[in-house]
Amino acid sequence: MQGRTLSAAMLALILMPVSAHAGLTVRFVGADRYSDAEAGSNGSRKETLNELRRMFDTLGARYLTPGQDLAIEVLDIDLAGERLPSRGGETRIVTGATPPRISLRYTLRERGRVVRRSQETLSDSNFQMGSTARSGDRLAYEKELLTDWFRAQFRAGRRPRS
Repeated sequence: MQGRTLSAAMLALILMPVSAHAGLTVRFVGADRYSDAEAGSNGSRKETLNELRRMFDTLGARYLTPGQDLAIEVLDIDLAGERLPSRGGETRIVTGATPPRISLRYTLRERGRVVRRSQETLSDSNFQMGSTARSGDRLAYEKELLTDWFRAQFRAGRRPRS
């Protein structure tokens, strides 16, 4: 009987879902006070944060190298555009005057040693210049902003900027 219990526990551990990149942890700090994390009538704050968490996982898997651990605390989110009331809910209107902005604090460790710790506000005033606008993804600008940041900060084989 005890052998079966142990086997079942081992199987449960093996089948347990694992984060896309074990070296990445993301925490949304004070998410209920974020400037703007609802993507309009078609997206709640929870959906936005879940989608951004998946994006962080994807980018961590792509850009972090073995031995690196990255802890990110998202401090504020202000999505591109602004929400305006419309028939049936809200509509997000995006103009060049309303770029995406994500404030975060992070610590990068390599083999347990802190190599970089910083707090930054990511934003791109030229966010509408790329092809992202035609993607149909409601968080396309924010995802592109995060991708550009990861690429610049954590490109494989490159030391982080100081």
